[in-house]
Amino acid sequence: MRVVGDNIEKPGIYPLAQALKMAEKMNLDLVEISAQTDPPVCKITDYQKFLYQKRKKAKEMKANASRIVVKEIRFGPNTDEHDYQFKLKHAIEFLKEGAKVKAFVFFRGRSIVFSEQGEKLLLRFAVDLEDYGKAEQMPKLEGKRMIMMLSPNKANVKKK
Repeated sequence: MRVVGDNIEKPGIYPLAQALKMAEKMNLDLVEISAQTDPPVCKITDYQKFLYQKRKKAKEMKANASRIVVKEIRFGPNTDEHDYQFKLKHAIEFLKEGAKVKAFVFFRGRSIVFSEQGEKLLLRFAVDLEDYGKAEQMPKLEGKRMIMMLSPNKANVKKK
């Protein structure tokens, strides 16, 4: 196995017994870092310190990971112009914040007959938001809802 560590004078490939003796001589542990490689990589270090650093690194990675927020905007097939503008303004704010927008037209009862009207509304919505975000998914009918996803443009996202 390949042995590495901070306080090893000659890192290299050693048999298991010799690597264990080296670790024991330094009052440290032999920790397997990568088992998939050939030969496996082991590090001579304090095991508790190794676990602590691993947890710390995982916590940092989790803190730096960006969370995707999806905001929903609901329309009816016969949404009025004022309501449309109001919802458009909210969608612009959401996209500027960096959230994805899920716009959908909800059809009730027989209003499913007006599915073309709902599709036109969503396409118009996508065109009006072209400067702030792009359509990830074109309008598609799922049950009684016609759904379209929009993701923000990186240039317009406000920094927190």
